[in-house]
Amino acid sequence: MSYFADASEVYEYLGGVFKQADGVDGVGSTLRAANIVLRLDYSAPDASITVVLKEPAIAVIEGDSELTPDVRMSMSADNGNKFWRGEYNVAVGLAKGQVKAKGPVSKILKLIPAAKPVFPIYRDLVSVKDAENA
Repeated sequence: MSYFADASEVYEYLGGVFKQADGVDGVGSTLRAANIVLRLDYSAPDASITVVLKEPAIAVIEGDSELTPDVRMSMSADNGNKFWRGEYNVAVGLAKGQVKAKGPVSKILKLIPAAKPVFPIYRDLVSVKDAENA
């Protein structure tokens, strides 16, 4: 069974983590410095999130978007959940074919270390859901 019940939970947590991180000193500015549009396509449940990682603020668009992403990644929502917990290596996922990516690989690899300070923010965000599922 998937960690997320439906797309609304994917948007709440996997999209919400970017909204939360944007307001954290040093974290939001690092993510915005990537200066890219990132599209994340999740499966099981299906959901798409477009994240504009640019100044002055991170924007999160749920569902389809007219924006053309610089980088587009697809993976299961469970792998997205594991990634934000710090339990899933995207580079290994790419090598194994569990994660698909389109766009400059250098930009994708640059984003991964910038995401690490977001892990505790995500774990805090899902802590209530985790407690309910325990």
